[in-house]
Amino acid sequence: MEPLIMATEKADLRVSIGSLALQNPVMTASGTFGYGREFEDFVKLRGLGAVVVKGISLAPRAGNPPPRIVETACGMLNAIGLENTGVDRFISDKMPYLAALGVPVLVNILGDSVEEYRQLAGRLAGIPGIGAIEVNISCPNVKKGGVAFGTDPQMAAAVTAAVKGCSQVPVIVKLSPNVTDITVVARAVEEAGADAVSLINTLIGMAIDLRSRRPRLANVIGGLSGPAIKPVALRMVYQVARAVAIPVIGIGGIATAEDAMEFMLAGATAVQVGTANFVNPGACDEVIAGIAAYVTEQKMGSVRELIGALRVC
Repeated sequence: MEPLIMATEKADLRVSIGSLALQNPVMTASGTFGYGREFEDFVKLRGLGAVVVKGISLAPRAGNPPPRIVETACGMLNAIGLENTGVDRFISDKMPYLAALGVPVLVNILGDSVEEYRQLAGRLAGIPGIGAIEVNISCPNVKKGGVAFGTDPQMAAAVTAAVKGCSQVPVIVKLSPNVTDITVVARAVEEAGADAVSLINTLIGMAIDLRSRRPRLANVIGGLSGPAIKPVALRMVYQVARAVAIPVIGIGGIATAEDAMEFMLAGATAVQVGTANFVNPGACDEVIAGIAAYVTEQKMGSVRELIGALRVC
């Protein structure tokens, strides 16, 4: 195996998410990086803090019919429908390649019931190369009439406890922004045993074609991501970082090193780069290099000095 490619030998970019050690704070975001291999010609995969794969369910999912991606002002809407290979094929077909990279792999999981989440965590337990499980609680609970787990603190806590009970690696819960007070859900999953939280997932939105007078997405509504949601994401990261004691991973409109470091100042220990990967497949490399340059320029002992260092009068 080739040695890990470090962004720089001078800057200390190491951070930790619970027991998970990262060589730098930059991860990919689920749903924007495939299973990792798709980007091997564009990004130094061994140099990433972690690879976060697209959401994995118990059975394969075909996703929604097209059109399912629409560009919007400063962002994009997607209604992919959580298309994926299913957990069995993911383990057999995707994990051998990912495990050989030598960087942590975060497996994002999704389900329609607490039991499905529990089964997924059990199937992934002990698989070499998996550094953590990221739990997508923006999925609808079919047994509760389609209410998203992430909008109900008690349901979010139930999913967290179920996954935590079966997992041998840190459990990160990905929070939905489509709630009145995200800190309530964050505290609920922390009390249920979450090792960290990641936020935010996409905001619910839609787009309309004026000429046809029809929705531009076949699913009508979709998830808004990209630079347009960054101010909302920053605010929520800031609030959650002050509401919980566990690490926070910042997501939402991060395209540059400056964006990433703003999230760290707001309280994030690490970040995930998502929609920017579609526009610039090399975005993660550029973000890592930019953070390293700033740490060196500022003569900082470690990038960890940025975490929660926002000056508020």
